[in-house]
Amino acid sequence: METTEPIVFLDVDGPLIPFGASERELPGGYPEYGPADEGNPLLARLDPALGARLSALPGRLVWATTWLDEANTVVGPRLGLPGLPVVRWQEDTGRGRHWKVPSLVAWAAGRPFVWIDDEIGEADRAWVGGCHPGPALLHRVDARFGLRDADFADIGAWLRVCR
Repeated sequence: METTEPIVFLDVDGPLIPFGASERELPGGYPEYGPADEGNPLLARLDPALGARLSALPGRLVWATTWLDEANTVVGPRLGLPGLPVVRWQEDTGRGRHWKVPSLVAWAAGRPFVWIDDEIGEADRAWVGGCHPGPALLHRVDARFGLRDADFADIGAWLRVCR
């Protein structure tokens, strides 16, 4: 039985691991929630509270990141997330849109989806609007700060309407 539950495609770098804010924008720097390991000092910026907030969204979480399977072995455990499906990327020349877009649309196969990323642009919105038959929210997160309360409010509201 096929589900029409909305899909929530998650990028890691930017939305979950923030980077790039200046000292003026983020006095004191980024909070660190744990030790950096796996050779990546930015992992300490993963807020473990994000896992429960993501799990509470009314949709199916799917990794949409270049971390691929490492999202399940390195990132997910720090957030308390179970193993999630992982989008496998198709080769794409871009054509003005983000290279992830065709793979996400193919993976969604017409189902409603939210794409949470820090690299979403107008060309991506236009392409999805023209090529994806279902509803889609392309939610751009400010990579300087990562997912914030306002992001969760917008995404949650959209998902509740989509159900």
